[in-house]
Amino acid sequence: MSGATVAPALAQEMLTLERCRELALQNNLAAHNANIAVEAARQVEQEAFTKRFPSISVNGTGFQASAPMMSMNMDLSTTIAAVSPVLTWLAPPGTTFDPSLLNRFENLRLEALRNGVVAGITAVQPLYAGGQIATGNRLAKAGVEVSRLQKQMSDREVKLSAERYFWMLTALKEKLKTIDTAAILLDRISSDVKIAVETGLTVRSDMLRVELERNRLESNRFKVENGLAVLKKALALHIGLASDSFDVQPPDWSEIHLPPDDDDSVRLLNRPEYRLLAKSVEVADMLVKMEAGKHLPTVAIGAAYQYVNFDMRQKNSIRNDFGIVFATISIPLSDHWGGSYAVRKKKLERRAAENTRKEKSDLLLLQMQRTRNELKEAYKQVTLARKSISVAEENLRENEDNFRAGITTLSTLLEAQNLLQQARDQHTEAAIEYFLKIMDYEL
Repeated sequence: MSGATVAPALAQEMLTLERCRELALQNNLAAHNANIAVEAARQVEQEAFTKRFPSISVNGTGFQASAPMMSMNMDLSTTIAAVSPVLTWLAPPGTTFDPSLLNRFENLRLEALRNGVVAGITAVQPLYAGGQIATGNRLAKAGVEVSRLQKQMSDREVKLSAERYFWMLTALKEKLKTIDTAAILLDRISSDVKIAVETGLTVRSDMLRVELERNRLESNRFKVENGLAVLKKALALHIGLASDSFDVQPPDWSEIHLPPDDDDSVRLLNRPEYRLLAKSVEVADMLVKMEAGKHLPTVAIGAAYQYVNFDMRQKNSIRNDFGIVFATISIPLSDHWGGSYAVRKKKLERRAAENTRKEKSDLLLLQMQRTRNELKEAYKQVTLARKSISVAEENLRENEDNFRAGITTLSTLLEAQNLLQQARDQHTEAAIEYFLKIMDYEL
């Protein structure tokens, strides 16, 4: 019953190389940050697109003063008295003018703007801005493309790291298999030595030498197992899994072959590094146009609506609302001289970007050629290592037969066994080097 509950907990997922790549891209924080950078660039592109539409602003102001901002004392009695004959003449027949009414026009006080509200909405549509709006949108779009290329490079590094951990783990697992095979061979040699000692064909000290060789193998096993534990934890962190929840599945060593030679100049065009260099020149061109556009005239049209209400809640309050349409043109005159130097600076930066593209493209092509040569060398080393294993196996068989016949000493036999172990380790190292080189060549 307990075994049925424990077994699922001990089950481990066997990860292939491709699965390690997928998990690294899904769970690695560097990959997540690359996705965030692409999304941020998209937001900048959307922001730049809004510049094509009218900019709308709403404003509002309210105030309450401790005293009227406008006040005036006036005496209109003299003026009214002077025009009273005219007023009397204009009045209906029988109407008389009461002189006491003039007192009402003495010491008049006018007060205004004690409180008020001003609100409005304005819309401005740029018609021409020296090409800055169109160029800004192109720059934002280029920013998205740059972030995607940078994401490709980041994803490539994430996958490369996952593959390095995978192949290093595979190498140690293969070395562990070689140690196990060597231990089996040593057990067989130990059995032969025991028979030889019993029959008097060799001395008892040979048994001690076999035991020393066994201890050496156990020491190597301990080192390899410790290395496996550390590398597995490193891979687990990189792909976002618990180290005890998976194991790596070694590849089929028969898949080792030399890929056909491709035209490096064609492959170069598809490398994200090269495309990023080309994009940098394109961006530099747009920055020249953007700088030139800053010193060209700008034209815009707009409309506005305003509402005012002063001295609210009073009989003599002022209320009004109105709409206006307008057009503006701005011609930078004084900045034209200094702007010419700014444009010239951007053109120099564009030339520098072009020079950088040429230089780094040549270096990138050289790196690709060197990687292809290293791949061919690694494949050659694998081929030689396979031959060395065949020779070492035949050498060990002959020495075992000679030892049983009493012709060869134990030292020679143990040396033959060590040579086979070394040949297998060299084959493992050569194969891992091949897989690492083909990884660099193909990604």
